[in-house]
Amino acid sequence: MAAGTGSRFGSPKQFSLINERRIVDWAVETARVSSDGVVVVLPAEQAVREGGVIGGATRSASVRNGLAAVPNEATIICVHDAARPFASEFLFDEVINAVCAGADGAVPALPVIDTIKVIDENKNVVSTPNRRELVAVQTPQAFRARALRVAHAKNPEGTDDATLVENNGFKVVVVDGDALNRKITTPDDLNWARAVSRGEV
Repeated sequence: MAAGTGSRFGSPKQFSLINERRIVDWAVETARVSSDGVVVVLPAEQAVREGGVIGGATRSASVRNGLAAVPNEATIICVHDAARPFASEFLFDEVINAVCAGADGAVPALPVIDTIKVIDENKNVVSTPNRRELVAVQTPQAFRARALRVAHAKNPEGTDDATLVENNGFKVVVVDGDALNRKITTPDDLNWARAVSRGEV
């Protein structure tokens, strides 16, 4: 998934460079090693130029555009954000293996170390969830192809695909995430990623 506008970043971050390679290229390279095929969803101009799939108005719409290009015979489909350039082959293997072991979906996640507050529209604290029951979810997320297609059949919206799959009654499990699999969201994140690529972190 590389069709975002980068509103929080200030520009389409997926085309920023880390060691002379675009963020999207880092992500696609690992996905190609871990998969039988890769569908890259891009903004219209880049999709036409690079032979990708044109993204939609929302993230979920972009996923559906990508799904339409995945062969019907695919049995497991991974959805990965191009903004996570350091997802490892091991992480892809872990989520795929969890689906092979019986789950309908699998997501990498890290424990939440901060205390989390639920607030209302006036910023009043409503509750404090037990952080031992919370995790911060990453991509790649792997799914049985049928589960993912069913989850997207009615054009729902969600911040990730696991949510849509869960909402359809399918079983999603968590595997250990990776702190290096950080999402590039701000210019500071990009500076961190460049430092990692130089071996400085």
